[in-house]
Amino acid sequence: MAAYLLGIDYGTGGGKACLIDTHGKVLAHAFREYPIIVQRPGWSEHDPNLYWKVACETVQECIAKAKIHPGHIRGVAVSSALPNLVMVDKDGNPIHLAYNLMDRRAVKEVAWLKATIGEEKMFSLTGNPVDDHPMLVNLLWEKNNRPESFRKIAYALTIDGFINLKLTGKSTVNIGSAAFYGVAWDIRKHTFDGDILREIGLPLEIFPPAYSCEDIIGVVTKEAEEATGIPAGTPVCAGAVDFCVSCVASGTIYEGDIQMNLGTCGNFGIVHKTTNFLREMLVCPHAVESRTTYVTIPTTMTGGQLMRYVRDALSHFEVEIERVMGVSAYDLLNLEAERVPPGSDGLVALPYLMGERTPIWDPHARGVLFGLSLSHTKGHIIRALMESVAYALYHNFEIVRNAGWRVNIPIVFNEGGARSRLWRQIITDVFGVPTVFLKNRAGAPYGGAILAGVATGEFRDFSVAKQWAEYVDRLEPSLENHEIYMEYYKLYRRLYEHLKDDFQELARLRERYVKGE
Repeated sequence: MAAYLLGIDYGTGGGKACLIDTHGKVLAHAFREYPIIVQRPGWSEHDPNLYWKVACETVQECIAKAKIHPGHIRGVAVSSALPNLVMVDKDGNPIHLAYNLMDRRAVKEVAWLKATIGEEKMFSLTGNPVDDHPMLVNLLWEKNNRPESFRKIAYALTIDGFINLKLTGKSTVNIGSAAFYGVAWDIRKHTFDGDILREIGLPLEIFPPAYSCEDIIGVVTKEAEEATGIPAGTPVCAGAVDFCVSCVASGTIYEGDIQMNLGTCGNFGIVHKTTNFLREMLVCPHAVESRTTYVTIPTTMTGGQLMRYVRDALSHFEVEIERVMGVSAYDLLNLEAERVPPGSDGLVALPYLMGERTPIWDPHARGVLFGLSLSHTKGHIIRALMESVAYALYHNFEIVRNAGWRVNIPIVFNEGGARSRLWRQIITDVFGVPTVFLKNRAGAPYGGAILAGVATGEFRDFSVAKQWAEYVDRLEPSLENHEIYMEYYKLYRRLYEHLKDDFQELARLRERYVKGE
């Protein structure tokens, strides 16, 4: 009898669904974009009602495209880009807009936590740095700034947890996503530290029970069947962090494997068993053997989002060409950048348009174009931004390599802007190591479908992911370009050090005048 598996994934810019058979063949894929809402500087939100709308539309589209009987869907897994936060009331309805991973508002709460609990204590428990990225920090902001609505919170959920609630009627979190609660989350024991929650004044009851990524948490309800087309009774597993199921999709499942994405954020992930976590990095349990395996995920806040910004804000001509002729605006931007040599003729960018995460952890950092002259074209700006993302990721790679962790080469490129061969070559040259490109780039929802297959017993283990991953377009680094880039990289590093105090002052002025003080 035919059997199919469904993955649903939420990024910062949109949601996707993917339907596969038990041989790993993609039968259908669907995507919907949703807006990033920026009400004030440093804020970044979504309309949470769109999450469910996207799930319903993409799942229905996949079923229709694949022309399958939905009764043969054996399991569902949902993933999302973390951190995010969907606060729901006792009826499961969202309270306020949802936080996404680019939100940087909770600066005062971070300072308070560092003074009250201490960075060392929080890092030793969570394995993660304390910044305004953990969800508990956002909840403290809500408690301090919107106390009346805070008291209405029945559960503080991730996006994937919210969709699982809509599918099954149960509030849950998987232990991979739960790592992004931070502050009081014990990443080794996979549970909350009740003493810390009490000390910071957050009630334990608003946090859902945590499950291994591979656990079945419930089944699709009749109401969810009517909305999505997934039959009632279909098993739903706990799900995972989007990057981790993206790793599954690319066969990045063994210790030392590295995958790189250029989605909204730019990041790479390295699989490991050690719990001697790196202080500057983000880490969470992998979707694979989630109780004992981790993925450390160095992240620069604006990866592919930089190209989306250039497209939307600076490239109306290219967008119009795409509308009229069907030629991708991104491809046109790449053509402009390809004409520019390594180092962008002396133009160096800092890519911190929404602050920065690893390894500098500075919510006040902002984008910079350094060395801009009348001889520079839009192509120079595009390439300089691409190179800035490569430098930001390389800064993290240096730390991982210096820690002595096992590193399996080549690095595997997967999603987002990685489809740009130019961008891949830039990163290959900056890193100075070979890279390959995943041929089947159905991405995170594809990995989620494999996770659903393991959770439901359709697959014995995750080894099928490695078997199905096909790597193409191996790129070798240019030694000459690497040497050029290392000179510019040193300047890139110095620029931030020179400007970081000025970023603080700029943030103070922005806050003063935005509030009208």
